[in-house]
Amino acid sequence: MKIDNFTLPPVVSREDWLAARKRLWQLEREATHARDALAAERRRLPLVRIDKDYRFEGPDGPLRLLDLFEGRLQLIVYHFMFHRDRGEGCEGCSFLVDNLGRLEHLHARGTTLALVSRAPLAEIAPFRTRMGWRLPWYSSFGSDFNYDFHVTLDEKVAPIEYNYRDLDELRRLGQDYHIQGEQPGMSVFLRDGDSVYHSYSAYGRGLEAPLFTYHLLDLTPLGRGEGWGGMADLDGKGMNWLRYHDRYDDEQPPHGCCAS
Repeated sequence: MKIDNFTLPPVVSREDWLAARKRLWQLEREATHARDALAAERRRLPLVRIDKDYRFEGPDGPLRLLDLFEGRLQLIVYHFMFHRDRGEGCEGCSFLVDNLGRLEHLHARGTTLALVSRAPLAEIAPFRTRMGWRLPWYSSFGSDFNYDFHVTLDEKVAPIEYNYRDLDELRRLGQDYHIQGEQPGMSVFLRDGDSVYHSYSAYGRGLEAPLFTYHLLDLTPLGRGEGWGGMADLDGKGMNWLRYHDRYDDEQPPHGCCAS
């Protein structure tokens, strides 16, 4: 991997490094406190009761939204983009799932995490096996679920909205890739008995929280190597470097998706 477009930071004494590190440490502390305050605001968001009887398909048959909780209090749904024409998931969505790790720690806090895609389960299953993932993955094919949570966009079905922007705003921003078809997102639900409530949804860069690979790279001088925010663009690939974890030796360019 080349780094010829990378400018080495200044080389200084240990004392000067420590002074600079302490200045950054103070900024990190402020960012941590700001993140804590933001999380508190997120917890205080009002709820919307889910009255529609959404139906999903799982390995053992049809399910309701309540069933996806697996008896726990909270449910996090990752709206996984699945490309039926290729029989593969989106590279960006796959990268996110690779970063999730074990779910027992979430379960210990009464929280279930599941993937949902608008594709038949029979089409999803071979890709899930290939990736080696074991987390729950359900089909919302044939239901309104994806449309209602703005992760499948078709103006014949519902007005276009993605990441809390309408069609006109998305076009003004040049985000034509966010005005039709499948989109990535994450939605959070809370249950009280048999009642289910929607508390939160995030899209675009709002999905970076589980991307531990990015957070580790952000600790390094080269960063993510994507050529924005002053970081180097490693190999000239920009943000288009992601591959399926079994395809990094493949010379073919990725299909690219999950633009934010």
